[in-house]
Amino acid sequence: MKQLTKTFFVTFLLISAGFGCSTFSPYKVPVLQGNIIEDKDVEQLTQGLSKDQVQYLLGTPLLKSPIHQQRWDYFYSVKVGDMVILEKKLFLVFDKQNKLDSWVIEETNPEAN
Repeated sequence: MKQLTKTFFVTFLLISAGFGCSTFSPYKVPVLQGNIIEDKDVEQLTQGLSKDQVQYLLGTPLLKSPIHQQRWDYFYSVKVGDMVILEKKLFLVFDKQNKLDSWVIEETNPEAN
């Protein structure tokens, strides 16, 4: 009887250890890229802000095109491994006096689909 109990206990430990180690994938660190675009900062945008004021609120834009000098692009993404968790794009358009005219924010969350 002792041998049967011992065998059962050893078998149980081996099976438990096998299930505990069944995922051998390494830990994947979240990678944040671009400018962090927070809702509280976007809510502070108003028409007529200067480029300096916008840069103070949002930081340096990711893209200042020499072709489209009146447009600034901000981009933010969160990836874990190959999986994209969140992407935000913010496009700002300035008028000829370099004052903020309009903006559009796009947010995609592939995990929610």
